Amino acid sequence: MSTHTQRPIRIYGVPMDLGQNRRGVDMGPSAIRYAGLQKRLERIGLTVHDSGNIRVPGPEELHDDPQYENACNAFAIAEVCQRTHDAMLQCVAADERAIFLGGDHSMALGTVSGALNREGRLGVLWIDTHADFNTPEISPSGNVHGMVVAALMGRCPPPLRVGERLLQADQIIMIAVRDLDPLEKVAIREAGIKVLTMRDIDENGMANVVRAALRLLGNVTAIHVSFDMDSLDPTVAPGVGTPVFGGLTLREAHLIMELLADDGRVCSLDLVEVNPILDERNRTAEAAVELASSLFGQRIL
Repeated sequence: MSTHTQRPIRIYGVPMDLGQNRRGVDMGPSAIRYAGLQKRLERIGLTVHDSGNIRVPGPEELHDDPQYENACNAFAIAEVCQRTHDAMLQCVAADERAIFLGGDHSMALGTVSGALNREGRLGVLWIDTHADFNTPEISPSGNVHGMVVAALMGRCPPPLRVGERLLQADQIIMIAVRDLDPLEKVAIREAGIKVLTMRDIDENGMANVVRAALRLLGNVTAIHVSFDMDSLDPTVAPGVGTPVFGGLTLREAHLIMELLADDGRVCSLDLVEVNPILDERNRTAEAAVELASSLFGQRIL
């Protein structure tokens, strides 16, 4: 197994709700911490450091340019994601693994762009109901959390370009996608991104889908997992802003994490879109803690 599994883990919160239009997701990092993330990881023998939260500007600090009106809060999001990128760079320099707690999925513009600086070649597993491949020109909502992958590939305007390295289509595999906008579908096909949908999971089984994803990533030296809690079915994870029925069961999600733990190349994780206001007794945050534990080494036996 890779020596990645012996490295300490650094936790950051990114309490940002600027990439979407439902309040409450900024409390996601607190909810996940309250659910006992650090203690759970320490219980399985890991060294864990919590570095607190990345600063997010308040509403009175927002100053968007009208030319980017269909990328709401673009400048503020870019500012937060630059700080997030820099925090990831510190983890890379210290040879630490990292967990970033959202907040909405727009924070991944910072985490992935930072993780691209790891030595060797990075692979990204994007586990999400949505592909997040809109651009301001085709987005029905103007919400940046639906543009992140396109922005990482350099398809969005300058405010949404963070870091010096661009993600390539063959570096990312999407898993559990089941809700795409019409023009987004066209853009994904044209970009050549491999998408493993809920139908693929239903037809082939989760284990086969994860193994296929790892084969498709090829000989990457490190893997970043960006896990949107809305990839889970709303009956399992009710506390998300954009729920879509027909998602992953908790057992399927655990199997993803267990197989990735066996692989040993995961160096960083996003846990995003936990909204405590919409949740039931913190169930979604507790599921996030369980999944992170499986990814970083918790075993049934």
